[in-house]
Amino acid sequence: MKTVKAILVDDEIFNLKGLEQKIEKLFPEIEISGCFQKPEEAIEAINKTPPDILFLDIQMPRINGFELLEKLNVLNFQIIFVTAYSEYAIEAFKKSAIDYVLKPIDTNDLKTAIDKALQIIELKKEHESNLKLVGFLSDTISQSNKLIIPTTKGISFIEQNNILTLEGYQGYTKIHLLDSETIVSSYNLGKFEKQLKGQFFKTHKSHIVNLTYVKHFENEGYIVLKNELRVPIAKANKKEFLSFMAANI
Repeated sequence: MKTVKAILVDDEIFNLKGLEQKIEKLFPEIEISGCFQKPEEAIEAINKTPPDILFLDIQMPRINGFELLEKLNVLNFQIIFVTAYSEYAIEAFKKSAIDYVLKPIDTNDLKTAIDKALQIIELKKEHESNLKLVGFLSDTISQSNKLIIPTTKGISFIEQNNILTLEGYQGYTKIHLLDSETIVSSYNLGKFEKQLKGQFFKTHKSHIVNLTYVKHFENEGYIVLKNELRVPIAKANKKEFLSFMAANI
């Protein structure tokens, strides 16, 4: 299945057909969705359905290649200029062209330019795919009330209800679980604070506790959790903590 679409623009039919034949022979995976001699028609087609690669002549009547680009709604595709004038090359690169090919077209030069474009397209698609995957995972994890914990061994997905407390330590975070297991993550405490749900309270700059498992408050400045784990609480946070606990008893 052809997944890369290309549009060719050149006012000379001989050059247009020659380029089309070379691309079809060298890269059968590329679908040529349009060949245009008239820049105006090309602009309309590109704005309607942008290609992955645009092969664009520069010296054309009425509208040259650079003027054509300025009339496009978006430039989210790869551009390969095809020109008989090497002096246009520098300006072409300023217009973000991936490459340019001089006329008469050398097969090796054309292949090199297209290979570069295809590589960038593939990287872009992989990046977009990864973004979708991360978004899907984030939504799924958020809905399931799990905490995403990167570790040296990979990524752990832990139910927040199974977390007793999180402890910041020298840029790392120790996550203490109900079963007495401790997971160490390279993420700092602030990264996890954004993911946590409402039952968590920051008692200290280095400690966040799950209020569900609070057993006792000690006047000297500690909170005792299930499993007798003692966590310090800053003086500035005592009033807010006690008010919150009183309101939820």
